[in-house]
Amino acid sequence: MKATHFLLATTILAAPVPAMAQSTTATPAAQATDPAAQQDANPGEEIVVTAVAQGTNRLDSSVTVSSISADSLVQLSPRTSGELLRNLPGIRVEASGGDGNANISVRGLPVASGGSKFLQLQEDGLPVLEFGDITFGNADIFLRADFNVRTVESVRGGSASTFASNSPGGVINFISKTGEKAGGAFQVTSGIDYRDFRTDFDYGGRLSNSVTYHIGGFSRIGDGQRDVGYDAVRGGQIKANITKTFASGGYVRLYGKYLNDRAIGYLPNPVLVTGSNADPDYRNLTNFSINNDTLHSRYIQTALTLDGANRPVRRSIGDGQHPVVAAIGLETQIPVAEGWNIVERFRYADISGGFTSPFPAGADSAQNVANALGGTGAQLFYASGPNGGQRITTPSTLGGNGLLANVVLFDVDLKSLNNITNDIRLNGSVPVGSGTMSITGGLYASRQDIQTDWLWTSFVQTVEGGGRSALVDVRTAAGVPVTQNGVPGYSASFFGNCCRRSYDLDYTTLAPFAQVGLEIGRVNLDGSLRYDMGKARGSVAGSDLGSAFGSGITALDINGDGTISSPERQVAVIPSRRSPVNYDYNYLSYSAGVNFKLSDASALFARYSRGGRANADRLTFGPSINPTTGALTDASAAVDFVRQLEGGFKFRQNGLSFYATGFWARTEEQNFEATTQRFFDRNYEAKGVELEGRIARGAFSLSAGGTYTDAKITRDVLNPAVVGNRPRRQAEFIYQVTPQVDLDTVTFGANLIGTTASYAQDNNQLKMPAYNQVNAFVSFRPFDDITVTVNGNNLFNAKGITEVEEGAIPTNGIVRARSITGRTISAALRVGF
Repeated sequence: MKATHFLLATTILAAPVPAMAQSTTATPAAQATDPAAQQDANPGEEIVVTAVAQGTNRLDSSVTVSSISADSLVQLSPRTSGELLRNLPGIRVEASGGDGNANISVRGLPVASGGSKFLQLQEDGLPVLEFGDITFGNADIFLRADFNVRTVESVRGGSASTFASNSPGGVINFISKTGEKAGGAFQVTSGIDYRDFRTDFDYGGRLSNSVTYHIGGFSRIGDGQRDVGYDAVRGGQIKANITKTFASGGYVRLYGKYLNDRAIGYLPNPVLVTGSNADPDYRNLTNFSINNDTLHSRYIQTALTLDGANRPVRRSIGDGQHPVVAAIGLETQIPVAEGWNIVERFRYADISGGFTSPFPAGADSAQNVANALGGTGAQLFYASGPNGGQRITTPSTLGGNGLLANVVLFDVDLKSLNNITNDIRLNGSVPVGSGTMSITGGLYASRQDIQTDWLWTSFVQTVEGGGRSALVDVRTAAGVPVTQNGVPGYSASFFGNCCRRSYDLDYTTLAPFAQVGLEIGRVNLDGSLRYDMGKARGSVAGSDLGSAFGSGITALDINGDGTISSPERQVAVIPSRRSPVNYDYNYLSYSAGVNFKLSDASALFARYSRGGRANADRLTFGPSINPTTGALTDASAAVDFVRQLEGGFKFRQNGLSFYATGFWARTEEQNFEATTQRFFDRNYEAKGVELEGRIARGAFSLSAGGTYTDAKITRDVLNPAVVGNRPRRQAEFIYQVTPQVDLDTVTFGANLIGTTASYAQDNNQLKMPAYNQVNAFVSFRPFDDITVTVNGNNLFNAKGITEVEEGAIPTNGIVRARSITGRTISAALRVGF
């Protein structure tokens, strides 16, 4: 509560700006200008409002920025936010997890575990979560792109290190419409070859000459992108804002958001691999497609387990990724003197929900799985579905492929990921000789809660697609039950009974920052500093801390039938003794850049930056924190640093634009991965080139981008054998190309997303093949305000393997992998007004 009171007091005392990178241009701040209005007032220019103090022309900035417009959001029709972000140059997105849980990185920075560790996702200039890789609480789970979005802007590298905490790799900002352009739209979308129904709406305009407003949202229901036989996606979002502008040039905006959405989360699934590690062929198993199916099933809807207080509870698997967000915010800009203004941004977000999805610990022939659990000659019986209770007499044909999966259900109760953020900034400019000097100083403060309970359990199920997978019981050859309703133990049985955990943590951040920029003729110089001071407080509980903190397994009549079955002798509990977390950290970030305009249409730029990322919940349960005192055993473990050097060329004129950036980055990484139960402590180095361009001639336009990255592991404390190898899942080249033709009544185009091959794991043995995903759309406008659109996503049904759990092909040839989703075609009717 003290931290919350402090942040509220900061809001009253001053006026913050977003946790974003700062302008590298000494733009005069004669008036406080609403960035949204500034964008609308300059539709023909590339005005950057993310990572700058004032809206600035892209050619005047020494940071690398790209954007996706609202029109592109409609035409590309991405199925998830992750699929949308793949269209940003330099952004590597493993968009195979559904509406959230995507692994996102930038320019060769690693994804050692999951989420977006070095990259911050923002809404209207403030972070969705302070840390983008909270275990089972990745930031993109709590973010939805709908008609409320005006623009998605990305800043890669550069001064994101000094104008955002915990985001040295960059910032991606979802910027909302605010009603400067009157009107709105209503759209109904339906899947043609998949069951998904969605409605979107938005409307905005003026209440008076000085007051604008906007409101919008969506609602949906259906299976999602893959057939699971039940409503795996259901819910929606509503957002609204109102803005009052003042004659003095300032403005104040109030906004709110409510998101309550259930979205299926796709985790790795079994797939057959033939060939060699160096030249593998990933093939669908009989009756199970890696890019169209999932282990989710209409016959496996709930799981019996214990809650965080060790009380029996039945959890719904159908809730999937379930974000519940209620947020309110304030944004204001106030002129305080000639050429000076204060900018304030504040938001409080009440965030909770859950994450539930099956993860296969392994897959093998049905009889092998049965024998491993029940001994030689073990018997199999259906435990759910239409054949429940019947004996399986021919295990070799079970499910059409004779396979069973040992599943650990990742079931996490996200009790509170609440955050409160406040960012205050004073900026202005003064004349210096023949030039202008811009000055900015500010203070950022935040508190991030992490209160979660891990309630994992296990079961055995068939490997079938179409939502038809069933639970299977195992009995010994003598008929003695080994499982109960498919459950071998009410714990993470196939992970050594690990991971029954409770987290009750909060992280506070206080970060003053400052920037000075100088514009003299065609030259812009700037430098900025940020000093982050953080506190980690709270406690964790779980037997993974060691035997001194209690046993994690007990015998319990969990189903209340009066007897203790074999699985009920293996019930996971959260021990009562908690381990404290109590340490402070601080670190300095800095950035400096220069931009030289060769002409009104071209410029050269260069920048060097160092930024830090504080390690949050993933540092607990590991060797870096003393479990008795909560103090750090190694002070350097609290923060990982990223050092980056970049420079390049920019050109824009007469419908043609081209941007080329060379980059080098050195990254420290300490992390924990839940799926493998491994800790990481290593360094990386990456260098490469990022290209982006667009040409528009009459009705035709073409946008394209590509990033070449040469990355390697340069140090590994825990596994020195991987030093010199390429980091897992890091392709040498990723690219996107979007051609489009816009005629009077018809618009059509395509969107190509591609990647070269990469390695599944850091041992650099098993490869994940290159792939191309082709999306296409056609829109027909029979009347001015009516549009009919047909969109095809992954038209050629490509398998795009984004991650593999195994580092080499196992004896049975079955690995666990995630693929992009196969072909889905949708149709939409949009009415504008």
